[in-house]
Amino acid sequence: MEMEEIARWSYIAFVVIAVVMGLAVGYMAWDGQAISEIDGYVTLIMLILGIIIGITSITAKEVTPFLIATIALVVAGIGNVWYPLNIDPIQILYYFADTITRYIVAFAAPAAVIIAIKAVLAMTKEK
Repeated sequence: MEMEEIARWSYIAFVVIAVVMGLAVGYMAWDGQAISEIDGYVTLIMLILGIIIGITSITAKEVTPFLIATIALVVAGIGNVWYPLNIDPIQILYYFADTITRYIVAFAAPAAVIIAIKAVLAMTKEK
């Protein structure tokens, strides 16, 4: 298995982890349970996974699309775009969408920072 294929599958696996944990923690929040401790641990895990992806997997040709996609994710994560779902019959959807988005952003943001730094360093070497 080539390194690029391993990186692609690890990225997919990390997104699946973010979705599964978002569903679990979102359900706990909707159910009224205190989630601050587990939310912190899951966010820390996602940050570590994002650092791993940022260091190991994105090639030079993937930098621009990855950074644009990450910008879109961060904008969706910091804006309260899911708030219209926060009404009684479908309130659980709000918790699911909010936690999944936060975890994907927690995973993508550190990867984007590392990739952006690598891109800037590559540009400075060229001149």
